[in-house]
Amino acid sequence: MLYTNYLKRLFDFTAAVIGLLILSPVLLIVVILLYFANNGKPFFTQLRPGKNGVIFKIIKFKTMNDKKDAHGKLLPDAVRLTKIGSFVRKTSLDEIPQLFNVIKGDMSLIGPRPLLPSYLEYYTPFQNRRHEVKPGITGWAQVNGRNTISWDQKFEYDVWYVDHLSFLLDVKIIIKTIEKVVRASGISPEDQVTMPRFDDLHKKNI
Repeated sequence: MLYTNYLKRLFDFTAAVIGLLILSPVLLIVVILLYFANNGKPFFTQLRPGKNGVIFKIIKFKTMNDKKDAHGKLLPDAVRLTKIGSFVRKTSLDEIPQLFNVIKGDMSLIGPRPLLPSYLEYYTPFQNRRHEVKPGITGWAQVNGRNTISWDQKFEYDVWYVDHLSFLLDVKIIIKTIEKVVRASGISPEDQVTMPRFDDLHKKNI
């Protein structure tokens, strides 16, 4: 397919470069604010599986500090989330650095969100199909509930996107993403800062 194999990458690269240029003033301000909020650490990198499960380093803004309890264990997410970090998450500004991943070719603008490598062993063959395409900054699951839907629903949406990928669908997702960001909806589950980990849910059922 012409769009999937060639034009999508060209669109991603061009849009990511233009996006970084336009958002550079905002990027600089957020970097400065997070630098002071997180003891000189405005960014964090983390390993994530990309297309075909190939591991790459994702870059995001660091919205939580590294405070630990008396036993050296990280404090709960709700405690570590800084005020500026909360704002950055609510406005989805924490996703901006991933434009560098798009330029590198690790990610696409649109696709299933890249999750943690520790989740890989728990996927069913159906769920694992989400890795047939590059992961994205936003995707079909993000505009249909984001973090307020169950993991099973997320994976259903992800695989549906893999099977229906097209230019028109990507445009639709971009438009719906802008609407979601403006409304700041679906950021996190009710009464929680972050969504429960997929691997933790499986460990509890063992």
